[in-house]
Amino acid sequence: MTAHAQLSFDEIVPEVEVPLNEVTFVVVDLETTGGSNAQDAVTEIGAVKVRGGEVVGEFQTLVDPERDIPPSVVTITGITEAMVRDAPRLDSVLPAFLEFCRGSVLVAHNAPFDTGFLRAGCERLGLRWPKPKVVCTVRLARRVLTRDETPNYRLGTLAGVLGARTEPVHRALDDARATVDVLHALLERLGPIGVRTLEDLLGHLPDVTPLQRRKRGLADALPNASGVYLFRGPNEEVLYVGTATDLRRRVRQYFTAGEKRSRIKEMVGLAERIDHVVCAHPLEAEVRELRLLAAHQPRYNRRSKFPQRAWWVVLTDEPFPRLSVVRTPRPTALGPFASRRAAAEAVDALQEATKVRRCTERIPARDPRGRPCALYELQRCAAPCAGLQSAEDYAPEVIAISDVVAGLGTGVLHRLRAELERLSRAQRFEDAAVHRDRLAALVRSLDRGQRLSALAAVPELVAARPDGRGGWHLAVVRHGRLAAAGTARRGVPPMPVVDLLQASAETVTEGAGPLRGASPDEVRVVHRWLTTGGTRMVRCSQPWVEPARGAGAWHTWLERAVSGRTPYAAVD
Repeated sequence: MTAHAQLSFDEIVPEVEVPLNEVTFVVVDLETTGGSNAQDAVTEIGAVKVRGGEVVGEFQTLVDPERDIPPSVVTITGITEAMVRDAPRLDSVLPAFLEFCRGSVLVAHNAPFDTGFLRAGCERLGLRWPKPKVVCTVRLARRVLTRDETPNYRLGTLAGVLGARTEPVHRALDDARATVDVLHALLERLGPIGVRTLEDLLGHLPDVTPLQRRKRGLADALPNASGVYLFRGPNEEVLYVGTATDLRRRVRQYFTAGEKRSRIKEMVGLAERIDHVVCAHPLEAEVRELRLLAAHQPRYNRRSKFPQRAWWVVLTDEPFPRLSVVRTPRPTALGPFASRRAAAEAVDALQEATKVRRCTERIPARDPRGRPCALYELQRCAAPCAGLQSAEDYAPEVIAISDVVAGLGTGVLHRLRAELERLSRAQRFEDAAVHRDRLAALVRSLDRGQRLSALAAVPELVAARPDGRGGWHLAVVRHGRLAAAGTARRGVPPMPVVDLLQASAETVTEGAGPLRGASPDEVRVVHRWLTTGGTRMVRCSQPWVEPARGAGAWHTWLERAVSGRTPYAAVD
């Protein structure tokens, strides 16, 4: 991304520490055909944009709901079917409203109702819901006003109690204007008790636990820099690890109403201290997070339960090798797989394309005395256990599997595709679909393994990625692991920085397996950074090459197969 690139809607998020008089609020009200966002539709949207107590814009339109409006609803809102017949539909109104709301805090009376309809509309139309910060004036009023001051918290009642200039009449824009007055009156009451920033306001809502409020100060010492943060408990144990582009801003959000996860609220309640590590750039932060998760296995990080778990498929070391799923890989292993089930499915696909044996008994090279099983009758195995196949005759099946894993040949994949074509010609489409998905999964796992192992084979490389401000993010990678990270800001010659990083980089000893002992997650993260975002190679100790006959050549087939355009598209 360049320095002048357009930010996405999600990136334009108001800072939680902004004073309330500098926050832009969009107060919205919807009229609908009923109360269910799954079955009913919007008939009118009204919104008022305010900042510093002043109105800076308004948005109002009727909406064609494309369905009947119940008479009971017409009685309440006064919006008839004739009024909305020529109105724009939601597919043209909603994008305009989202643009109107860009970068603002959304406010509504009974906000879950209005945001529920807006989210449902985005989902139906394939739009991305921007997840803005939301303030509900019902919740805020319950927090500010007692029952002695108001008999209930309906908008009409609050408008009267708080002296709103506009009377709500169940029309979107008028009700939004009344809600603006209610919001301002509530904010005036919060000022004397210290609610002066957006963070204070979000922290004052009922969803924030007393423990969250009390521990907000834990984030005060954090810098406004990118890095990794660690919540520590009463016994110095690490409770949670995360990354952020702005440590202070991100961590303070754990103490606001924006944090909805009950498990994380529980973690915040236990936390006694927050440590941090400032990182040169996002790649370093992501790698450090992975390493800290592996080292501490914090109980509140879901993915820290088994951070180093990976499964591999190997050929056993015996006269008649078979496929086995293991945790410790050999140099020629296929993987990594996230689960044993995924690895077992790869084994099934490879066994289907070859006559490598499926039994688990150990067969001697000479004078085997077993008896053929049913697989021999089905011509799925040549029965080496009974001496009906020699080790020399068995070897081509093993070589075919070794070649497809190493990227030296794709004969196994072509056999599987031929079977897919046969099933399709026989109009056994359900069987063909299952076979296609299994082949697609095998292609993905082969491609992933070949790409990661190719990176891990390189003793050292140095890469640079533009930082978006005229400088560079730099990384030294050794055997797939991040050995050093740094930056060369705009105007700073990058090569002297590269020399220093190489000289001070972590020593990496080559380990066992296709990934040379590196964590699969770390190699995957480093590979993604190296192959995206305009990253450039600066130095490389040896060529970084991927096999010419690897599974990557099957990408075209994979895209067509997964899209369902054809169950057996040819490989280009």
